[in-house]
Amino acid sequence: MRSFTIALAGNPNTGKSTLFNALTGLKQHTGNWSGKTVSLASGYYEFKDVRFEFVDLPGTYSLFSNSSDEEVARDFIVFEKPDVTLLVLDSTALERSLNLALQVLEMTDRVIICLNLMDEAKKKGIKIHAGKLSKKLGVPVIPISARNNEGLDVLSDHLLRMCLGEIQTTPYRMKYNEQLESNIARLESEITDIVGNDFPTRWLAIRFLDGDKKLISTLQDRISAQDKGGVNYGAAKTLRSSNSHHSC
Repeated sequence: MRSFTIALAGNPNTGKSTLFNALTGLKQHTGNWSGKTVSLASGYYEFKDVRFEFVDLPGTYSLFSNSSDEEVARDFIVFEKPDVTLLVLDSTALERSLNLALQVLEMTDRVIICLNLMDEAKKKGIKIHAGKLSKKLGVPVIPISARNNEGLDVLSDHLLRMCLGEIQTTPYRMKYNEQLESNIARLESEITDIVGNDFPTRWLAIRFLDGDKKLISTLQDRISAQDKGGVNYGAAKTLRSSNSHHSC
């Protein structure tokens, strides 16, 4: 049986864990993320002879380095490279949820957005044009109500098709002023020379320019671990030098 890994991301109280429970049922277990006290729940769900392993990431409002929860969620998406990141948004408070969505879209192009709590949105008279939002964000947008098991078959079908490479995305990416874009492009080129296409180099360049020291340290550790295996020797040292040169 083919198997794919799905990361579940979203703000707290968006119904993310409700969706996780609805799909995986009793096929779950929990363990601590390496080097952290943060627990991650994972579970299995089978659909059309394919097994999806869902990893329920900590609920966060951003993916910077402000807390262990944010670091764990960020590191899983960037370094573990799930086949799809399933982003659960609150349909009753979409503006608040979109901040995290834009960050995730900078990090990976394998994203599906769930508009959860659609039943509550309907009660409040909120109408969301999922098709228009999908065109704007460049990824599939699926309306669901996890607690009522509504829309889960459509979601499962989209997950399968994206995992099989049948859905291509063009994620929306923030554009900055000309000077900043120039700095991003220059640093991105240097990072690509160091790490290749293994990681989202534009997003890394933005975070480096913002002085995200914890992320820089994490990437250095990852590269050093590869160095020990004889891969990409000296890259961590080069990364330190590059970051020192560009730090503000």
